[in-house]
Amino acid sequence: MKKILAVLLAISLLMAGCGASSKAAMDSADYIVQETAAANGSYDFGETETSAQLPQGRKFIITVNLDAEAEELDSALSAISEKLTALDGYMESQNIYNGSAYSGRRYRYANLTLRVPAEHLDEFTAAVGSVSNVVSSSRNTDDVTLQYVDTESRVKALETERDRLLEFMEQAETMSDLLEIESRLTDVRGELERYASQLKVLDNQIDYSTVNLSLSEVTEYTPVAEKTRLEKIRDGFVDSVKGVWNLILDCVSFVLMNIPYILVFGLLIWGIVALVKRNRKKHPKKPKEAPKQE
Repeated sequence: MKKILAVLLAISLLMAGCGASSKAAMDSADYIVQETAAANGSYDFGETETSAQLPQGRKFIITVNLDAEAEELDSALSAISEKLTALDGYMESQNIYNGSAYSGRRYRYANLTLRVPAEHLDEFTAAVGSVSNVVSSSRNTDDVTLQYVDTESRVKALETERDRLLEFMEQAETMSDLLEIESRLTDVRGELERYASQLKVLDNQIDYSTVNLSLSEVTEYTPVAEKTRLEKIRDGFVDSVKGVWNLILDCVSFVLMNIPYILVFGLLIWGIVALVKRNRKKHPKKPKEAPKQE
């Protein structure tokens, strides 16, 4: 019994040592990568906008946020979906708002969460820019190398402990020893499943970058570059003309869409006026008598 407890304690200490050594090894590896890359002039300690600037041998979770516009929402979504499929990516979620159709103009937008293979991320974002007007974009790169290595080492240590416990079960001589080994084995399997699940999630997040795309349907693209004063005057005049024309169209559309109401209320008002006139004819007002002079 004491031997088994001693072995279990030794395995637990071995797991803790593996975790600490893996972290120290990773820190050392990180230093070596940076020193080597710095010597070659290929490591960038600041900007990490593109995958070419990321150091090799590290684990990164990349998230890109894009706010874009398209004149035809359906065609843009179709082109983006085709490109995503061609790059072996997939759509995690999609929300399309059809908007209102007042005055014949429809305002629609779509919010998409896309998963793109990390090695094709730049190619995909460039494709989005080719079929839409990207108004704003942001990119977040999260280095999870230490977390990944630590989780991976814990999985390996737990697998080793599980295998050893299975061997001890075959060598157990008493029922109490067997029950204690089974209890520890249950705990180890639970921890192993939890860490293995975390490792799979990390693998998915690392291998497939996340692209949060907000795509709006517009009649005119929002200018990204700063305009000159002359361009502002010209565009302001054009916008004013368009505004007046749209106002006229809105008024005409309003009248055409509400003809039944206009006819009903018009007939009602005409009837009231006709009744008032008829009543006045039947009961004309008597002329006021001139005051008598004394």
